[in-house]
Amino acid sequence: MSKVILKGYIVVPEDELTIVIQELETHKKLTLQEPGCLLFSVTQSPDEPTKFDVYEEFANRAAFENHQLRVRESKWGAVTQNVERFYEIITRKAAQ
Repeated sequence: MSKVILKGYIVVPEDELTIVIQELETHKKLTLQEPGCLLFSVTQSPDEPTKFDVYEEFANRAAFENHQLRVRESKWGAVTQNVERFYEIITRKAAQ
């Protein structure tokens, strides 16, 4: 089985920063409760307040795709529709 890692960053429009920050804690909490979520981190850059570093690990492709589906239909998905995303998605064979 292969785990899926997403890493990169997002850039939030300055005029939407407050609503994104307000919704971020709920988004983190819900994601960490998802089956197959191994690690999830979204951290605001201290040097660039509109930039957030993102790192996610999911146990398998199905868990990752279920996460993506939930996000699209969530409040987080709505408030981040104008966010620029710069991601790399890696599939890595899990240790036996």
